[in-house]
Amino acid sequence: MTDFPTAARLAALLAKSFAEDFLRLLVVYRDISASEAASRLDLHIKTAQDFLEELHALGIAGREEVYERKRPYFRYGLLQRKIAIELDLTSLQNNGLSAQQLDLKIREQKDAGALFATANNAPALSAVSVFTGEGRKRKERRISLTSAQGRFLYHLPFPNAAFLSIQDILQKAGIEMDYLAEILDIVNILTQLGVIEVNSN
Repeated sequence: MTDFPTAARLAALLAKSFAEDFLRLLVVYRDISASEAASRLDLHIKTAQDFLEELHALGIAGREEVYERKRPYFRYGLLQRKIAIELDLTSLQNNGLSAQQLDLKIREQKDAGALFATANNAPALSAVSVFTGEGRKRKERRISLTSAQGRFLYHLPFPNAAFLSIQDILQKAGIEMDYLAEILDIVNILTQLGVIEVNSN
């Protein structure tokens, strides 16, 4: 299994308190129904049914429709007796972002209401605080910045200044391309939060 959503589904399934006993049951029996599994493990039938259906959806268990007194139901059997989870974490690196965004022109959004905390002894920021809601429901979301992100945002153009491309800001801040992924990530987050404005022209 190589994609994160599938691995997460499997991990959630295996984390269930009855998962080991359930899988042991599937190893012992050639095939089994949800009601049979539920009775042997003292589970609610829907709990057993959901577990078996998820195993089937993940390709770990097969199912066959059979009839008893003209009423159809499924019997499940293992298709795999070994399960391996292998994740390529580099696939998560840019979270859908790409190096093409180097040409994206940005600046601080006017009246965003964000607070920027300056880092000590460096031309950089240490955190950005964004406020949402009003009155008693007003909440603060404080985003801590890495060293590279802090230097980048320190050089982000003010709302009344001309837009600059991400590439230009990187060069101005003296940030190496090795940090591009985390720079694009913070730009994406702050754009969604309305702190960064993107030039649409």
